Amino acid sequence: MTFQLLATDGAARRGRLITPHGTIETPAFMPVGTQASVKAMQLRDVAETGTEVVLGNTYHLMLRPGADRVAALGGLHRFMGWGRAILTDSGGFQVMSLAALRTIDEDGVTFRSHVDGTMHRLTPERAVEIQLKLGADVQMQLDECVALPASPEAVARAVTLSLDWARRARRAFLTAEGGGRLQFAIVQGGTDMNERARSAEGLVALGFDGYAVGGLAVGEPQATMFATVAATTPRLPREQARYLMGVGTPSDIVGAVARGIDMFDCVLPTRAGRHGLAYTGHGKLNLKNARFADDPTPLDEGMDCPASREYPRAYLHHLVRVGEPLAATLLSWNNIAYYQRLMADLRRAIEGGTLAAEAARLAAAWGDPRARSTAS
Repeated sequence: MTFQLLATDGAARRGRLITPHGTIETPAFMPVGTQASVKAMQLRDVAETGTEVVLGNTYHLMLRPGADRVAALGGLHRFMGWGRAILTDSGGFQVMSLAALRTIDEDGVTFRSHVDGTMHRLTPERAVEIQLKLGADVQMQLDECVALPASPEAVARAVTLSLDWARRARRAFLTAEGGGRLQFAIVQGGTDMNERARSAEGLVALGFDGYAVGGLAVGEPQATMFATVAATTPRLPREQARYLMGVGTPSDIVGAVARGIDMFDCVLPTRAGRHGLAYTGHGKLNLKNARFADDPTPLDEGMDCPASREYPRAYLHHLVRVGEPLAATLLSWNNIAYYQRLMADLRRAIEGGTLAAEAARLAAAWGDPRARSTAS
């Protein structure tokens, strides 16, 4: 078994995902390393935050430096100097985000490179081939992710196409894989509960190693996202990991954990860090604000992270204001550390049966009225 369910608190789950490059304690947050790099960070510092898995992207790594080159250099782990687990997206998100640069048909997707205009083809089988060359521990099927809002016809067509691609991806993966790596399917369906059910049931019948909920966090209200997750997770196998793609804010994560999600990824911690924003136990701080110019206190002295406890807010404010690259590094480091502490707190709360109380504590610390109902 690759996933062990250790404890529950309502629908929330405390688990452990076993991969060829180590164990992932869940609920887990995966920093995004799209191009084999977590932006502005050294991976040894990412590891020090407690991160056990990072995310890479098939589409971007296909373009640069290329899967064959990475394979020849010993695989993605050796290439980027990361000894822990790696999950790779399949390129399905780019089907939505790069819609102006791609054409889609029943067999796959043709992209015009956003880098140099060259043409590249992704099929379900090709996405599997690339991810195996990269050597990712957890690999995703190619799917069609539709932008919301979308017509019922577009959502239904994407579900049908993604199910067909899942069958092909699973067959290709099982034919080629022999090293204990895992392949996850992606549930689509927009916010149409019937289509979500059709997608989930079809994918579960194919027997993947885990299941992602895709196509959310694309602009829909948080309540809609939560309702969709709550309707989807009961249709997924209890004994396998569940991954909500592209999520999200701390309150998004708390609410999704309460509804049965085990894994998350999001660019938010590092993107916020590059824009002068810090996540702390006291809430989100905008270090651009003049009120920090004379503030001698650290970001969060209770954090076990040098960026959080060793630098005055006044210094970080100065770095942000003068555009020093060190600002992005220190704030991203703090933010990833905060997210990993959040996940550790959620794991402890589920083990102790106190998730509702932990959600209330987090909401009070942040002063976020929206977060107060995330665990309900």
